[in-house]
Amino acid sequence: MALGTTTTSQSFYRKQISVANLFKKFGFPSSLIPSFISQNPSLLHSDHTQLHNSLSTLFSLRIPQNTLLSLLRDCPSVLDYPFLKNWESRISQLKPFFPNPSPLMLVNLLKCSRRFHVDPVQFSQKVEILKGLGFSDAAVIRVLEGFPNVLVIGEGEILGVVEFLVEFGVPRDEIDRVVRLFPRVLGLGAEDRLRPLVLELRGLGFSGREIRKEILRDPRVLGMEIGEFSQCLKLLEGLKCREAIKEKIFGDGLMRACFEVKMRVDCLCGHGLIRRDALKVLWKEPRLITYEVEDTEKKMEFLVQRMKCGVDCLVDVPEFLGVNFEKQIVPRYNVVEYLKAKGAIGFEVGLKDLIKPSRLRFYNLYVKPYPECEKIYGRFSGDVEVKRKHPVGMWKLFKPKKFPETSEDVKNMKSFMDSLV
Repeated sequence: MALGTTTTSQSFYRKQISVANLFKKFGFPSSLIPSFISQNPSLLHSDHTQLHNSLSTLFSLRIPQNTLLSLLRDCPSVLDYPFLKNWESRISQLKPFFPNPSPLMLVNLLKCSRRFHVDPVQFSQKVEILKGLGFSDAAVIRVLEGFPNVLVIGEGEILGVVEFLVEFGVPRDEIDRVVRLFPRVLGLGAEDRLRPLVLELRGLGFSGREIRKEILRDPRVLGMEIGEFSQCLKLLEGLKCREAIKEKIFGDGLMRACFEVKMRVDCLCGHGLIRRDALKVLWKEPRLITYEVEDTEKKMEFLVQRMKCGVDCLVDVPEFLGVNFEKQIVPRYNVVEYLKAKGAIGFEVGLKDLIKPSRLRFYNLYVKPYPECEKIYGRFSGDVEVKRKHPVGMWKLFKPKKFPETSEDVKNMKSFMDSLV
């Protein structure tokens, strides 16, 4: 019994090594192969020759390795050799339309074809339908790259979206641009999503002209869920912040401000916050609405990956997302980490202790006692002049200047006083 178990174990490890060596041969990173095999144990039972042929076929499509690795992680079943063989033989029908399809298009078509069991013959049929509706080549390419699920959407549903946009007053030539910028609009039902969304916006007081203008400016507005605009508008109406921040938030109109709130909420939710907490963070730190989403992404990655903090702490310290990343977050974190490594701090410095203190207070607490930290902190070091928080008082501005007194001035004053006696 023990001998049989040992033999089985050895056979299992041989298969693991064989599959790992095959992936190494095709240039996959050694560090990622064990986890990939453990997540897809069916690879150990696949035919070695067919697996080799599958990888050869995928690489023949000239897909970049990182993109290919992402495809295999998301949809490992594309390694099925019969599927790939059939796909490769039929994908040539797309050549008349797109002689040089982009790697992103190929990856999305592969993924969609495998998941939804779509025959590659339908690709050319769907392209003909899209072109028949008046979409340009650039728009069709963008749809296949950004929204490959269009392959499983009926012609009637796509036509319904186009007719709705025309009916709403979007110029026909602008519809092509809308689809290029937001290809997912073709998957939003005209009656299920688009019409109720417009009705909601009208109910909130936005005119058809305002809605149309915002759609043409950023078609992603059409992707908002029913009720999202109302929620975002409620948050904006309850903001308590300085007028300067409000002017920045509402500078492009109320509808745009609602959409900016939605994008920030989606960003925070994408990093693990629940929607209620994301809205709470935005309400507490409205400066976040005025910053680019990329800036928030950078801070969130730093918080989770570098600082090893949970995203839930943002509910208590939303200021983290409102302060400057390069000038405040990074220098303070580096100072604290240096002091920890040196053993100069015997207590835990939380996110609140890192962000809440003013610049001068943080300097006095953690930098001033340790001169070597001044270079790390980069503020208030040497002869750097600290800017005043408040403007100079009027009494100081009108205070007469003092001039040095000379012996001649003293003599003149004495003679003047003597003349008065």
